[in-house]
Amino acid sequence: MSERLRNSVCVPAEHLSRRTLLKGTLGTAAGGVVMNWGGLTDTAAYAETAKKQQKHCILLWMNGGASQFETFDMKVGRPTGGLFRPINTNLPGVEVCELMPKIAQQMDKLAVIRSMRTSEVDHPGGIYLMHTGYRPSANVRFPEVGSIVAKYQGREGSDLPNFIKVSSQGDAGAGFLGPKYHPFAIGSEGGLPPFSTSGMKPEDETRRHELRSFVEDRYLKDRNSETARMHRESYEAARRLQSARQAFDISGEWEKNRELYGDSEFGRRCLLARKLVESGVAFIEVGQSSYDSHADNFGWHKGLVPPMEHAWAGLLVDLQQRGLLDKTLVIWAGEIGRTPKINNRAGRDHYVRCWSTALAGCGIKGGIVYGSSDQDGVEVKDNPVTEGDFFATIYQALSIDPKQENLAGVRPVPLAPFGSKVVSDLLT
Repeated sequence: MSERLRNSVCVPAEHLSRRTLLKGTLGTAAGGVVMNWGGLTDTAAYAETAKKQQKHCILLWMNGGASQFETFDMKVGRPTGGLFRPINTNLPGVEVCELMPKIAQQMDKLAVIRSMRTSEVDHPGGIYLMHTGYRPSANVRFPEVGSIVAKYQGREGSDLPNFIKVSSQGDAGAGFLGPKYHPFAIGSEGGLPPFSTSGMKPEDETRRHELRSFVEDRYLKDRNSETARMHRESYEAARRLQSARQAFDISGEWEKNRELYGDSEFGRRCLLARKLVESGVAFIEVGQSSYDSHADNFGWHKGLVPPMEHAWAGLLVDLQQRGLLDKTLVIWAGEIGRTPKINNRAGRDHYVRCWSTALAGCGIKGGIVYGSSDQDGVEVKDNPVTEGDFFATIYQALSIDPKQENLAGVRPVPLAPFGSKVVSDLLT
């Protein structure tokens, strides 16, 4: 048996704990299988403890997979090196691509991982993997990292959703955690969807709400309905959102922040993410698409990287100046890297044996480059980081125990996969 397979096999004790057995037995004895929405008996108390930290997370999602060779792991002079030159950064001896001059001056805030080694080479599987930490499964719907952070760091009863996606592609959702932690998605312009606005007069909406509440109360008086409870929670969240709509409006701040973030759609999304952090949102995902550069890789990156890195650098500066960076984790990642080999269309294809991600802020030790690739970027040379290790480190930085379990049916599932390790060298 290979080491990888041996590490993926659970010992019998991991399959069914006494606590889980008792919970399942009680549910069955009561007349049937009880729908579980992600809670072991002590997770609520653990979540309340974590929420006292009031930490936040922003995921900058590079959809399609940005090239490590055209960002953080250049191979100048090698056959895999490509067209661009390296530039110095504010870390002695560390270089990045010339397309990233502003991030070069923020490297003291970043922990760059040059030794990612993951297990899903195609987009759907990779997107799922790098949003959940788990490979797709026919039997379990794993929750996204945003849903996990919403549960453990979100504010109960907040006017704003605790997990917001701005023009992003991840589609795993809340999985077995249930709809309470599902992402609230808005478009590339940052505008709210039509259903978020009531077309009724306030007094008419209030009367309808009172009638609905009366009917639901009567229905629930003699019934224990999980579906009805979830419906009420969703409706109440939609009503609360009406009083918090101004949090999505950056028009009053854009002119004075245009230079800091760069005059781009991605810059506007990053400014919105900062504003949402200030408003108390636990997790915001901001997407930039079109990195799947199977052809004309260098042209695509020349167009995409400059506005992205400008906005990213501006976000880090803005968060720090406002005293928010110490409690806001900023993740830069996509679903895959790009191949060392440049194909016959001047493109780079999918690659997961060795690629790069970056972290900054809350709990992260800035100014380091972790791991390395070999001279052509084909293999990890030292300190490989799996998807499980990556997510375990993220949760640890956010004061969330990566070994904490939730239930998928009667199966206990840890936040990071069994066998994952926290990369302690990345943490303060």
